[in-house]
Amino acid sequence: MPSLFDLSFEQLAALLSEWGQPLYRAKQVWGWAYTRLAPSFAAMTDLPKALRELLEGQLQFSALAPALNLRSRDNSTHKILFRLRDGYQIETVLMRYRNRRTLCISTQAGCVMGCVFCATGQMGFDRHLSAGEIVEQVLWFARQLKNENDALTNIVIMGMGEPFHNYDAALAAVDRLTDPEAFNFGARRLTLSTVGLIPMIERFANEKRQVNLAVSLHAATNDLRNELIPINRKYPLDILMPACRDYVAKTGRRISFEWALIHGKNDMPEQARALARLLTRPTKLLSHVNLIPLNPTRDFAGAASTRERVADFKAILDAHGIPCTVRVRRGIDINAGCGQLRAAAQESVSAPPTQSN
Repeated sequence: MPSLFDLSFEQLAALLSEWGQPLYRAKQVWGWAYTRLAPSFAAMTDLPKALRELLEGQLQFSALAPALNLRSRDNSTHKILFRLRDGYQIETVLMRYRNRRTLCISTQAGCVMGCVFCATGQMGFDRHLSAGEIVEQVLWFARQLKNENDALTNIVIMGMGEPFHNYDAALAAVDRLTDPEAFNFGARRLTLSTVGLIPMIERFANEKRQVNLAVSLHAATNDLRNELIPINRKYPLDILMPACRDYVAKTGRRISFEWALIHGKNDMPEQARALARLLTRPTKLLSHVNLIPLNPTRDFAGAASTRERVADFKAILDAHGIPCTVRVRRGIDINAGCGQLRAAAQESVSAPPTQSN
């Protein structure tokens, strides 16, 4: 049975037309789904009962079912492990800050990139998500926040999977989320992250979208990046960085670089200075660096950098005039790092199907 959220408006309108329904009925269904955030077909109360029943019988409203539902002790982080219709699982995380509600969503079940410090990379690849499965993660949390008289302020596509490996579905989801006639979310409040798939960076640059781009860099020399991020062997820094510069030149938009600080591995002064060279030579790149102390994972022996090493690393970037921010880790007590909750759930056969704390 097809999912409502895998249909474009044109496909939905065509389907309802086959049922003898006028165009305005498709607009009503669409509005209920994306603007009024209905939790079900039954909640679309201004539709005729017969049409609601027909929708229930012919379309699946949701392809996601919460399997684990966890909140951090300080209530700043809310993570859901969703079970898909075929049994695969994905994670979505809401992070609450004083003035922001940031949602981190997934684009794949698992990941093929194999980044050694990432729990998702350690578990391998299951399959791509559809555009509807990506969109639904946002709508699920948007409904929850609406019930609290709150709303999302930012979306980051940095969860399970490499978005540019699932480019068409990921960007179709972005289009749906930013469509004024659908979810109507501001494109500049949405960030998409990649480990550096250069053909897709080039495609993204040529499309000149208003969506923000972040590159998971994590090392400033090829030897170290090869060790941490295997795709660097195919797309090394000497071609990745020119692609990043080309993106900025074509779009005029600042690019972000993500750097997970691993104690004794990539947090040394020489790596900070090498990063500074990458971002200032031959000219200063319009960029921002997000420094994130590592969220440890079961199958990677590395530990998070100490506060002192984080400060020293940042000081070197500051001295070179490179904008950078140290990001606060959230939800450590609920395995909030990408892929960690699914890995923990698969480890524990005694875990209940739904849990909240």
